[in-house]
Amino acid sequence: MTNSHTASSDSNAPINNNENSDALDYLSVEDYDYDLPDRLIARYPLAQRSASKLLYLPDLNATSVKDCLFSELPELLDAGDLIVFNDTKVMKARLFGQKDTGGKLEVLIERLVSVSDLDIATLHLKDSNNESVNQEHIALCHVKASKALKLGQRFQLADSHMSGVMIGRQDNLFVLAFDTSILPDLELYGELPIPPYFERHADDTDNTRYQTVFHDPAKLASVAAPTASLHFDDLVLNKLSEKGINTAFVTLHVGAGTFAPVKTDNLLNHTMHSEYAHLPQATAELINQTHANGNKVIAIGTTVTRVLETAYQKTAINGQALSSWSGDTDIFIYPGFKFGVIDRLLTNFHLPKSTLLMLVSAFSGKASIEYAYQHAIEKEYRFFSYGDAMLLDKKMS
Repeated sequence: MTNSHTASSDSNAPINNNENSDALDYLSVEDYDYDLPDRLIARYPLAQRSASKLLYLPDLNATSVKDCLFSELPELLDAGDLIVFNDTKVMKARLFGQKDTGGKLEVLIERLVSVSDLDIATLHLKDSNNESVNQEHIALCHVKASKALKLGQRFQLADSHMSGVMIGRQDNLFVLAFDTSILPDLELYGELPIPPYFERHADDTDNTRYQTVFHDPAKLASVAAPTASLHFDDLVLNKLSEKGINTAFVTLHVGAGTFAPVKTDNLLNHTMHSEYAHLPQATAELINQTHANGNKVIAIGTTVTRVLETAYQKTAINGQALSSWSGDTDIFIYPGFKFGVIDRLLTNFHLPKSTLLMLVSAFSGKASIEYAYQHAIEKEYRFFSYGDAMLLDKKMS
């Protein structure tokens, strides 16, 4: 059976430096399809985070893989290497309620914004009773309803604990003005937005296990977890530290677009959403020093990869050292991309036809990834957000 769920990452006008033989090939989304038995979709986490399997794909040849346990990760790295994590935290961003007409409503908060972030000329700052709306608590949201919210229409969510007004549109998102502060109410009344392919509602286990053990509580802004990091627990983190493997952090607030399908056949025509990212100067300096020492930088997940490679394009110009950067990234990485920062990538198994699958194909080579995925299916690895992991070496040619 071909799995029909698709996902995507943040992307840009494609950057293709024609560095390898894949550069002008594999530009159709159909090149990234594969058959996955439904039983291999991990809809629930294992009892222990680091109990998952780890498939190691070295840069040797297209048919060289090693089956490991995730707890063995420190043995595959060297003292002096640097692991980079994403320290974002997932919001309880899914809410249910109704319009003022009584119609049912599902809202997914994508991003909290201020009025100054938007084109105020496009906003309707009155409700249907011609009363001014609260401009202090604004969010960009995905909204599901039998009939779309209208400008000025009021709504109630979470058994009327939350309410607000629809004041505009931004691309496919609704601009909603809430009557009270959003984040505290989300924590009280929201539901964790677990991936749609789980085909279930979030439960108490997800509230813990769909967050990383090292998230920064002050960075509560993602609507999806940096899932490669979900494998890490104190046992593995302590082993890494004892071996002399360093750690650092970046931030990327993952948006709901990570689950959006690729809607064009040709990758060159694909337009992707953007997400806020930040590379601290301390992390940039650790990366520069790691490379100067001849050691490797390991990105934990595609979100970290996108932060680091975007920052490299923005700051490491004409031989300059990598330095701090903040802003929205919409980088699209697919075969032919030249990586400037990361040497290894730890990631989960990605959905068919997804830009995440395109990213790992760019990193390790299309043939190597195809072989590794087929091996994983034959060995019954668990796939997607709560699934097993891969450690990938960068393709050197």
